[in-house]
Amino acid sequence: MPKNLIVYFSHAGQNWFDGGLKEIKVGNAKVLAEKLSKILEADLFEVETIKTYPFEYMECCDEAQKEQRANELPELKKYLDGIDEYDNIILAYPCWWGTMPQAMFTFLNHYDFNGKNIYPICTHEGSGMGNSENDIKKVCSTAIVHNGLAVRGSTVYECEDKLNNFAKNI
Repeated sequence: MPKNLIVYFSHAGQNWFDGGLKEIKVGNAKVLAEKLSKILEADLFEVETIKTYPFEYMECCDEAQKEQRANELPELKKYLDGIDEYDNIILAYPCWWGTMPQAMFTFLNHYDFNGKNIYPICTHEGSGMGNSENDIKKVCSTAIVHNGLAVRGSTVYECEDKLNNFAKNI
């Protein structure tokens, strides 16, 4: 039986919901990762940066855009010892400025994904997957990157059917 790992980056605080700001205590990508972990009986790993992103939505967006434009790879608090034991890697993240947060790029650049199956899943409020699938293919060129799933952040608590259908392909 294949072994699954869910790697996620998530941001709590102010988030964009249906045209307005809302404070959330748990980031949307974390909600998805935890739900999918139960469905797949997968291990979880949270990507955490040493520097903290701002609580306020617009300040966080500005910081994310600045990192992206500078191609800055923020330092992470910790890494896994390795990913060799996993067949499938599910990447869960918010879509920031049309792709993954730079912290996810930091994580991906740290490991060899040769022959691994990668399944992206992102939260958004209108941008869908953005260019993240293609960006993952560039960074993990020796992996098999499958079509991803985009979930509106405002619907993460009601998306079990989408997650169950997504999980059937893993």
